[in-house]
Amino acid sequence: MQVLSGHASRDHPRHTLMEVWIQSANRCSLRGASYRCHRGLVFRLLGILGGLSVAMDLGSGAPLEESLRRCVVAARLARLVGCSDEEVRAVIYTSLLQHLGCTASSHELARTFGDDIAAIRLAFLTDLTQPKDVIRTFVPRLAEATGQAKARVLVSAVIAGMDSAGPSATCEVARDAARRLGLQNSVQDSLFHMPTMWNGKGYPAVSGDAIPLSTRLMHVASTAVLFHLHAGLDAAVFEVSRRAGTYLDPALVAVFSPEVLGGIEDLDAYDAVLDAEPDPVRMIDRPELEAVARTFGDLVDLKTPRLLGHSSAVADLASDAAQLLGVGDPQDMRVAGHLHDVGRVGVSSRIWAKPGQLSASERDQARLHPYYTERILTRVPALAGIAVLASQHHERLDGSGYHRGVNSSQLTLPSRVLAASDCYRSQVEERPYRPAAPAGEAARRLRAEVMAGRLDEDAVAGVLDAAGHVGGVRRSRPAGLTERQIEVLRLMAQGMSNRELADRLVISRRTAEHHVQDVYLRIGVSTRAAAALFAMEHGLLDKSG
Repeated sequence: MQVLSGHASRDHPRHTLMEVWIQSANRCSLRGASYRCHRGLVFRLLGILGGLSVAMDLGSGAPLEESLRRCVVAARLARLVGCSDEEVRAVIYTSLLQHLGCTASSHELARTFGDDIAAIRLAFLTDLTQPKDVIRTFVPRLAEATGQAKARVLVSAVIAGMDSAGPSATCEVARDAARRLGLQNSVQDSLFHMPTMWNGKGYPAVSGDAIPLSTRLMHVASTAVLFHLHAGLDAAVFEVSRRAGTYLDPALVAVFSPEVLGGIEDLDAYDAVLDAEPDPVRMIDRPELEAVARTFGDLVDLKTPRLLGHSSAVADLASDAAQLLGVGDPQDMRVAGHLHDVGRVGVSSRIWAKPGQLSASERDQARLHPYYTERILTRVPALAGIAVLASQHHERLDGSGYHRGVNSSQLTLPSRVLAASDCYRSQVEERPYRPAAPAGEAARRLRAEVMAGRLDEDAVAGVLDAAGHVGGVRRSRPAGLTERQIEVLRLMAQGMSNRELADRLVISRRTAEHHVQDVYLRIGVSTRAAAALFAMEHGLLDKSG
């Protein structure tokens, strides 16, 4: 349906806000994120996307869960104006995924303004229909955020305002991503119109009622929630009113009231979004979950051209290696591979595209991305099992990795496989600061990491075998011990101290300690005597075995 002048249709009368809340509270819909049925494990699509929306918050510089809160407010508005259940459903997905295409022009924004995330955020805080607001809000705040002169930012803003490539890329990417997520055509079309304005000055060049209703409702909810979280309720009401007739549909603004934002800052936004979805809720199976993960991985890789295809390549390699090694669930490995770098969206593309060495501050920012990955994925109950796995792709056995700096005792074999897969793919892909390494050289570097005690020998062997290198997976040994670990076990059984072991193997004492801890973890004991007994039981003390 279309809403004209704020009047509801005969079939879908307008409701009071209290009626909307009562209907929402009384609905009996599925609240969880995954279920078992006759087809096996299935997942609630809105639950998956609701959690992953945190990535879009990070990529657009918004407070975490702004997308979820915007979604709740948009659903309230939709019911107030009498939308049907199908229209409410479209509004929910459209408003939740408003920033789905936010990475489409990240590279260009970073190159133009110095920081794509700050530029996106300030663009939403600025009334772009008012030149005075651009000069008063966008220019000085972005200059402060990036350390540039205001005049330079102003010139860049003028040039960017004349170029429709950025908005068109955002529109097209959002629409295509929505299609890949299996969302209905109305949501795809609404997201394509995300940068439009009521007065026709946005992109694409349509105006008034020609803009999809879901988009218009999203615009009102977006403005209200944006300024409510940024500056409070009074600011939200003022900005919504001020933009009526320019950016916003005046009929929908007339319906809006402060009560629509009631409790929005305190509610559990994730559960509130699930409660707002009309029945029947949309469920997806494992292959469809993997398609969702791949879509988000591809969106992340848009942050800079040198990353294109990285996430899917890691997913394929990690899954194949896990299958060869017989460890973990290959499907989980594939999903984790697609999503391992989702936290990159929270770091400016300027850093990912920098051709030279990163400064200490830039390096610290880059190293935050596994932390962001973990934070995003733990918000999705159905993905909680792979959140730690995906976020450990830069951890190393000797504790030298990041973001947590854990060591071998806390790294499962699937985590080690994902880390080796990411390392291999990063070596064979070009980066702004170095050319791609030939496959043979990349394999040599991974084996050197094994010798240094940073990567797992079995994991690297599996990854190299999956990547087509000769001499990949080794024959199975008790507890999955590697050749180096068996050597360490023999020396442990002989009663060598960590220092003596380090001297014998010509490695650091710390690396020796990690090797010992890793052996204990793999064979399930904690003492030298028990380790020696294990070695005797399995005939590991005979070097010819």
